[in-house]
Amino acid sequence: MRQTESRFWRHSRREFLKIGGLGFGGLSLPVLQALSTSRASSCIILFQGGGSSQLDTFDPKPDAPSGIRSNFKTISTAVPGTQFTELLPESAKIADKFAVIRSVSAAEAIHERARQHIFSGTRPRNELLQPSFGSVVAKEKGSLNGLPPYVVIPDADQCVEAGFLGPTFDPFLTGDPNGKKFSVRDLTLPTGITFEETGARSRLLASLDSHFKNIEESPLVASMDEFSQKAFDLISSPAAKKAFNLTAEPDKLRDRYGRSVIGQGALLARRLIESGVRLATVFQWGYDTHTEHEPTNKIILPQFDKAFATLILDLEDRGLLDTTLVLVVSDFGRTPKVNFLGGRDHWPRVSSVALAGAGVRGGALIGATDKIASDPIDRPVLVEDLGATIYAALGIDRKKVYMAGDRPVKISAEGEPVNELWD
Repeated sequence: MRQTESRFWRHSRREFLKIGGLGFGGLSLPVLQALSTSRASSCIILFQGGGSSQLDTFDPKPDAPSGIRSNFKTISTAVPGTQFTELLPESAKIADKFAVIRSVSAAEAIHERARQHIFSGTRPRNELLQPSFGSVVAKEKGSLNGLPPYVVIPDADQCVEAGFLGPTFDPFLTGDPNGKKFSVRDLTLPTGITFEETGARSRLLASLDSHFKNIEESPLVASMDEFSQKAFDLISSPAAKKAFNLTAEPDKLRDRYGRSVIGQGALLARRLIESGVRLATVFQWGYDTHTEHEPTNKIILPQFDKAFATLILDLEDRGLLDTTLVLVVSDFGRTPKVNFLGGRDHWPRVSSVALAGAGVRGGALIGATDKIASDPIDRPVLVEDLGATIYAALGIDRKKVYMAGDRPVKISAEGEPVNELWD
């Protein structure tokens, strides 16, 4: 996976004063509507990287023919009539606390393009990269309590970047929270460098930079200047150090989440949201099971199951679930038919997505697939609809226009929110 420099963004002072000076009289109707329907102040995305099988998770088909149906047993859940597979026992116990959309349909079958589609709600184009949800949230909502508004755990690829918005709105990257000596790189000064020395070097760099500004001015240079200042602010922030400190959590709770990347990542996401981060994304890789599908899922799905169920209960216990949208999503689904190598291949025509928090109706089951989980047969939901749902929940006007150079581009031009999640 390609590594990028950790960055974060909040509104500039000029932007803030400009917006604040408008008052309600200066806000457009779509913006007012978005604000009035906002259901969440924050969002956590658990991403099953590679493409999770609908048949082996939230949409089992025990009556399907051999070679299609999952070999994992089907179990009952807390919602009468709703079944998952035996790999999700903890999620099954709390199925009345989250909703499942079984009919999500995508248009991209290549990982990179599928992930860009999922993380922006807009189908990829060759001429520009659409900003991810987190980058839009960072631009629209800014930072809180001196923390980066947008964080990705443990690392990122192009799908979660800011695209044409520029690197200022890229996510802050944490590294692996399950590492034995987990330490966020950008919160630690290099060995032998004191905070005072760092400040002096920063002032010297700013002085030198000023001599070159008359020679060359560019958006990239400006964004690098702002990034440097934000990085310096973050290093000096006690609140940031506290938020990223997983060792402050009881061992019993850490064990409940699971000692895995997804487990400790979900716990870290909860700490960050609790401290003021707007959107946190946690990646769990390994779902691209063209071979050894069953042995692989026996390992990674129980890890996900513990992390997801514990996250929902932990957020609820802390009074955070009502204001935090939790989303479980993947590149796409997997083929109904098991291939000759014992794997399931890419299947964008249908996948299952789970949502919780922010007033989402617990136990809701939206959409349905045919007898082999091949295609939606009721209430198909497009990736664009999923994107519109996220923006609506966060109170962001998805029809707002940004400028990509000289070209006007809407945040999310297509799709409609899945209102059944709340109605």
